[in-house]
Amino acid sequence: MKTPTQKIQLVRLAHARSGDKADWVDFGLFAWNEAGYAVLAREVTAQRVAAHFSPWLPGRVECWTLPNILAIKLVLHDALQGGGARNLRLDNLGKSMAAALLRMDINLTADELALCLAAPRVGWWGDQK
Repeated sequence: MKTPTQKIQLVRLAHARSGDKADWVDFGLFAWNEAGYAVLAREVTAQRVAAHFSPWLPGRVECWTLPNILAIKLVLHDALQGGGARNLRLDNLGKSMAAALLRMDINLTADELALCLAAPRVGWWGDQK
């Protein structure tokens, strides 16, 4: 019997930074803890991120897992309509794209979610309860 899963947004398990260079957006997606990273490494793929941004992303997505820092690096190519200076959008350039990524839905079991939320957050500031 398959364990049922539920959808949650990435923001429950991670934080992110983003920026733009020329016509691509560069993301750093950081899990709050190792339990969250295990879910991110499974759920956040180049294909899933491309589908999430598909309404306006004609280019490809590259994805690298960085387990030593509980992070995933993502690059969205051809994401800014020719680059920041040529883009007709007033918002949604590289700096604001992390918020859009954190709204992406992922799937996990109730047990996985409980483990991710119960584990202490880690980072340069030390463990957080």
